Formats: sequence, structure tokens, C-alpha cells
Amino acid sequence: MKQYEITEEPLDISKYHSYTINASQGAVCMFTGHVREWTKGTRTVHLDYEAYKPMAEKKLAEIGEEIGERWPGVITTIAHRTGKLEISDIAVVIVTSAPHRADSYRANEYAIERIKETVPIWKKEIWEDGEEWIGDSRRYHSSLEEDK
Repeated sequence: MKQYEITEEPLDISKYHSYTINASQGAVCMFTGHVREWTKGTRTVHLDYEAYKPMAEKKLAEIGEEIGERWPGVITTIAHRTGKLEISDIAVVIVTSAPHRADSYRANEYAIERIKETVPIWKKEIWEDGEEWIGDSRRYHSSLEEDK
């Protein structure tokens, strides 16, 4: 199993959870990001994710290193899916474990924010009435704001 992974396969959260468990870890925090159907009144049909896999996996590992420096003792694993994802599919899973819960929570939130900032993964939203690559300077639906 890879600790930091970009894959086209459905994400098995139990696999990533098991990586972070050991006798020293008293808290595990898991985040899963799912494809939602509605965003600010616009219906999503599905999403397409693309990534520059070698660089994306390297950046995910760097995030894990940053977490280890900020919160010693935290174990992190991150996986992101690419390809066509349907409503409710898991796009990303982040698992952080720590001796105590506060570090596990903080590290997990830090990871998702850093993924959005630094990892070369691109999302194309396909709606009932159009489509758009997120990050494009044009906004297909002016009522949509980029979600955090």
C-alpha cells in the first residue's frame, strides 16, 4: 500500500485507516470528500479529476512531512481519486492519527487545505447545463464561488 496515492480506483477508507493505527496512537481523524449533487443551486451530473500523478504524489508526501514537523507523532495517509466520479463517490481520503485528538484534528484540516493549495489535481465539474474546469478565470455559473 502507498501512504500517499493518486489512483483511478475507488477509495477504500479502511485500507488507509489501517495504515495509521499502532499502539501509540490514541486518536484517529478521517476526512472523506465526496462528490455532491448540488452547489449553490446548480446540479452536478458528475466530476472528472485529472492529476500529474508523479508530482501529485510527491506533493502529498511533502504535506505528510510538513504535518510530521508541525505535529510530531502524527501519522498521515492521503489518497485522491482521478477519472470520472459520480455523485457520492469519494474523491479524497485523509487519515491522521496521533497520541491525542487535538493534533489529529488539526493535522487533518491542515492536510486538506494544503492539498487545495499545492497539489496538481484538477477538477472538471459537469453540470446539467454545461461544464467547467475549476480554477479557470472564467466562471460558467457566476453564482458559484469556489468551495473551500
